[in-house]
Amino acid sequence: MTIAVRRQNNTKPAKSNGTRPSRDEAEQAVETLLRWAGDDPTREGLRDTPARVARAYEDWFSGYAEDPEEYMKRTFKEVDGYDEMIVLRDIRFESHCEHHLAPIIGRAHVGYLPTNKVVGISKLARVVESYARRLQVQEKMNAQIANTIQKVLEPKGVAVVIEAQHQCMTTRGVHKPGVTMVTSTMLGAFRQDPLTRREFLTIIGNPSSTLTA
Repeated sequence: MTIAVRRQNNTKPAKSNGTRPSRDEAEQAVETLLRWAGDDPTREGLRDTPARVARAYEDWFSGYAEDPEEYMKRTFKEVDGYDEMIVLRDIRFESHCEHHLAPIIGRAHVGYLPTNKVVGISKLARVVESYARRLQVQEKMNAQIANTIQKVLEPKGVAVVIEAQHQCMTTRGVHKPGVTMVTSTMLGAFRQDPLTRREFLTIIGNPSSTLTA
């Protein structure tokens, strides 16, 4: 048994041809992992686990089938000249670390300074959700959200702060529960004007003080 595992570990992974595996192939992969972990996938408690995991993946990683920019294209111009900051804070999300497939649970705070158009606030939450439901690195997700809003709305500036707890750090490896990672992306006026940036940070408060995973 040990020899077989060693040989498998020394085998180079097959290169992907760009074709998405079938549902059956995905379930077979889960069954293989269950066997590798040391359990019996044919026993009653695990018999339906491969199918359940495949369905869970469809939910957890549904963001790959979405285009976040599409959510931002429905805008409104009848705002009576409103050009002050718009902030949506405490957008809870669940994502997964691309290094260990472990959950990332946190909140995003999104703000922008409109020019002549605004977007429905639910669309800001949908952009966050669309990027969160992919394999992620927090820094990359932070930039993706900000850049998408900037590209489509073309506001005077965009600010995004993400605070999250990474289960790849709390349940394995260094085992440090209670640690929160905070990242930020500031574009336009939020990067150039300290007063604008300070106003945004004041509105969202102290992010990590209220985070509960």
